Amino acid sequence: MSETHTGILIPLFSAPSSRSWGIGELLDVASLAQWVARCGGDRLMILPIGTMSAGQTSPYAACSAMAIDPIYVCVDAMEDFVQAGGPERLSDTARADLEQVRTSARVDYERVRRLKEEAFDVAFDQFMRDDWEQHTPRASALAGYIARERAWLDDYALFQALCEAHPNVSWREWPDALRDRDPGSLDAARRQFARTLLRHQYLQWIAESQWQEGRQQAEAAGVAIFGDVPFAVDLHSADVWARADEFLVDVSVGVPPDAFSATGQDWGLPAYRWDVVASRDFPWIRQRAARMAALFSGFRVDHVIGYFRTYCRSRNGDTFFIPADEAEQERQGETILEIFRDSGAALIAEDLGTVPDFLRPSLARLGVPGCKVLRWERLWDAPDQPFVDPADFPAVSCALTGTHDTETLAEWWDAAAPDERAALLRLPLLRDRGIDPAQPWSPAIGDALLELGWTAASELLVITAQDVFGWRDRVNLPGTVGDHNWSWRLPWPVDHLLDIPEARDRAAFCVDLSRRHRNARVQSGV
Repeated sequence: MSETHTGILIPLFSAPSSRSWGIGELLDVASLAQWVARCGGDRLMILPIGTMSAGQTSPYAACSAMAIDPIYVCVDAMEDFVQAGGPERLSDTARADLEQVRTSARVDYERVRRLKEEAFDVAFDQFMRDDWEQHTPRASALAGYIARERAWLDDYALFQALCEAHPNVSWREWPDALRDRDPGSLDAARRQFARTLLRHQYLQWIAESQWQEGRQQAEAAGVAIFGDVPFAVDLHSADVWARADEFLVDVSVGVPPDAFSATGQDWGLPAYRWDVVASRDFPWIRQRAARMAALFSGFRVDHVIGYFRTYCRSRNGDTFFIPADEAEQERQGETILEIFRDSGAALIAEDLGTVPDFLRPSLARLGVPGCKVLRWERLWDAPDQPFVDPADFPAVSCALTGTHDTETLAEWWDAAAPDERAALLRLPLLRDRGIDPAQPWSPAIGDALLELGWTAASELLVITAQDVFGWRDRVNLPGTVGDHNWSWRLPWPVDHLLDIPEARDRAAFCVDLSRRHRNARVQSGV
């Protein structure tokens, strides 16, 4: 058997440290990675960290496919903020907000963003006075960053500046010359909003610097970070505004009807004009691949089937696939996956849900691992629909106990019908454990299900943080909108995890499972 890897899935926003301002921050990945390593893991999987659209809390509602959301910046580590006087420079309201967000049980996005924006103003003013206007080495470093990242950063910064100048409206409602990107009008806007543009570029420079520092520390602990690449971006985004002719802005993407939804799903995101994108040799896809490889050691390709065929819904309700021809779908998807693969980063393809028969053979030809969620892997066409033994999963796959959209193992067990539980308990590892399918969830059942995951033959095993502890906390409940989504936080500061008895005990349990199962498989060559 080839080398195996074990990872833990936890959103960055869920893992604040004792210094964080109410949300997990870029430098916090270092502490999180130390705990992952203590669990015997060498992979940390997070959700997207791209700049979210105004008013959004979902990391999949991005106004940029390239930028890092400044909400994740560690303000206390900003040299300019510290130099300016730190929290003492904040208003009384902001200081009160800081105390509240630090003690909140959930992420309060509105308050955190408002608070950090005030701190960013303080820091940027300090930088302008002490560095930019004095042409210091730090000013040269920012200028170098702007030049290196110009391919996406110029449009992003200008888009953000124009959004601030035209609040609460889509770019499609901007003055015609700006909407249609008249070169002269764009140049005039760059001059008019020069300071605002520089502020957004400055924040991306700070974010990138902090991210790479945290990532380097994580890798020093033996943990590689895997990101997540959303399939599409918001209509109101720098990418769609800059490449409007590559999108069908009046057509939205989603998924067709399936066992989970009789009407399918409409995500409200613009569809790609794949014919135009392909005729230009996929420039934006190539740019995204390069950007993700610069940020992560590997990444999950969200909704991978969408790159093969995109399910579209027009304004009048008509639905269709782009492209329509199956042979063309297969060629297109494999071409795009090769672009992602050629970036040099490791890939995981999110191939869950109802997908055509050609998808998984395509992934196998390319050597790209798909996803195997334990509770969904069954022989659906066989009598009694038995569960697939994880020990029989293909090596080129990623086994998961769940995703950010699923209920936790504890919730799943309690909601599962007795015959479903009984079917699971017929797997070799579980059949002699004396577990009664009528039993409610217990820590012993949780440990047995976790052990089942560790027996997977998949090269990569990913466990959600909640399942490690047997918790019931959801990250996201699909089909719902509210503060309960995307706001879950760990109950302890991430930099204290190694001091928390429960966290240490669960880490030791995970290490023991690796020793007894995954390490043993490698050593035996199974």
